[in-house]
Amino acid sequence: MVELETLQMSSVFHALGDATRRRMLRELASGERTVGQLAEPFAISLAAASKHIKVLENAGLIRREVRGRTHLCRLDPGPLASAHQWLSFYERFWTDRLDVLERLLRKEDAPESPTHKGDDQ
Repeated sequence: MVELETLQMSSVFHALGDATRRRMLRELASGERTVGQLAEPFAISLAAASKHIKVLENAGLIRREVRGRTHLCRLDPGPLASAHQWLSFYERFWTDRLDVLERLLRKEDAPESPTHKGDDQ
């Protein structure tokens, strides 16, 4: 089970590593699209768009349904939720580190309390 989850997570991050695929996912977030509609904003062929879609499909990020000659794609948010959950650990890690840094910088920038002349003697 862990091995399968690791493979899927790797596939998800590989799929998200490409700007074209991320933009396709953003388009699919507002509703299903045909392969042609997904390819349209890019200067790529339908074959190239299909390759990107296949990567998204293999990662489980989208589902493709064939209706006659039309291939409709829709977002499957499950794997994105899993990736977000995995990343949230690192969000907490960096938030904690940045909070410590902020406290140190505020302490450093705080005016020093005045010393009394009689204290040094």
